[in-house]
Amino acid sequence: MHSILKTVVAMACVIATNPLATAAEFKQGRVIESAEEFSVLSHKARIAPENAMLNERMQTLLPQLMAETDIDMWLVINREYAEDPVYYTLVPQPTFAARRTTMLVFHRNADGTVERLSVNRYPLGEPYESVWSGGDLDQQWQALADLIAERNPQRIGINVSRDWPVADGLTHGLQERLREVLSADLQQRLVSAEELVVRWVETRTPQEVAVYPQVVALARGVIAEAFSNKVITPGVTTTEDVAWFIRDRFAELQLPIWFMPYVTLQRAGNGCTDEQAFCGQAGHTIQRGDVIHTDVGICYLKLCTDTQELAYVLPFGTSEVPQELQDAMARGNLWQDHLTAAFKTGRSGNEVLEQTLLKSTEASLMSSTYTHPLGFYGHAPGPTIGMWDNQGPTPIRGDWPIYANTAYAIEGNVKVPLQMWDGQNVQIMLEQSAFFDGTAVTYLAGRQTQWHVIR
Repeated sequence: MHSILKTVVAMACVIATNPLATAAEFKQGRVIESAEEFSVLSHKARIAPENAMLNERMQTLLPQLMAETDIDMWLVINREYAEDPVYYTLVPQPTFAARRTTMLVFHRNADGTVERLSVNRYPLGEPYESVWSGGDLDQQWQALADLIAERNPQRIGINVSRDWPVADGLTHGLQERLREVLSADLQQRLVSAEELVVRWVETRTPQEVAVYPQVVALARGVIAEAFSNKVITPGVTTTEDVAWFIRDRFAELQLPIWFMPYVTLQRAGNGCTDEQAFCGQAGHTIQRGDVIHTDVGICYLKLCTDTQELAYVLPFGTSEVPQELQDAMARGNLWQDHLTAAFKTGRSGNEVLEQTLLKSTEASLMSSTYTHPLGFYGHAPGPTIGMWDNQGPTPIRGDWPIYANTAYAIEGNVKVPLQMWDGQNVQIMLEQSAFFDGTAVTYLAGRQTQWHVIR
């Protein structure tokens, strides 16, 4: 392919004995050849767009969410090296720590606007107004108490939660100190801000949606580089070699990873039973005829990705991916379509899973769904849609509803028996980053509908 922007339509012709024997077109397929085709900003150049996205969130999203969750004042209080998980989503860049004790105060006014205030020894600057700086720690806590008493909010949100780690950032010691400086009446007004925190973290704004495709395309581009003869020499290169190439390539691009990339392979004779959760094996030399798989995740411009793709190593004397493997990929794409078609605003993650399992059963797909939200974190809060070790309802997180303007890693797998492998299953593990606008799911940088090929 000469253009990384070329949209490809994969024609899936499944085995004649299968009810899916008619050809199917899988939309949003896209071939990306290299990360070199995409710009990566320097660390200095990232500051302006990241702060612009923060300002947009502060001005438009935060007032809306505080009103929806009925929070009059939101307190985010943390200390250096014990930062609240949500802290870095709220502060301008460059910020590397909550210096000493940092207090952020968001107060909702009668007209719906939100004051963004800081009570810090070191002022943060825009988009915050500093209402106290300097002085000692006791004076800082008293300044916070005076501010709260002056604004007199009825519901004061603090980041404590039994069920959502991202909303449980207020440490025990800081919560005790907060209660000590508040009157008994104000103490009674403290409530969990977990709903506000989850909605803040999971919701994507127009500016974020504009840049997100570039972030995902970079991840896919590095996978394409790794799954090529520029990196892999059949009979020589190991799965670990490829994993470290991916890690080093992201480091070269100054793109932080949020987990160590890993690469596995499947081959005839290695076994892949219907009951196995995952069938790939690591630590082997890649041979001709192998199916190889990777899972990678990066964060750039504060937005994180999670991507899994597959490649096939052509046996000597062949030039095409076997039809059976093309059909298997098509079955994976069909599972994706069943999942994304089940997305509906207000439907819970458990309900989406139920619909997906129903459609997969009707299509005789041996599938497993374990999809999760994306955004400021690779495993972000929001509706859980299945777990790899639980294809039934997930309490609490699975009960969370689907909202518009949210992003997801469309993650799962299908197992398909191959005649070329004497009936052994191949596991088609796919994961692509996508966005739900309230009506439809769109892959942020397309999805894999064709195999990467190592010749």
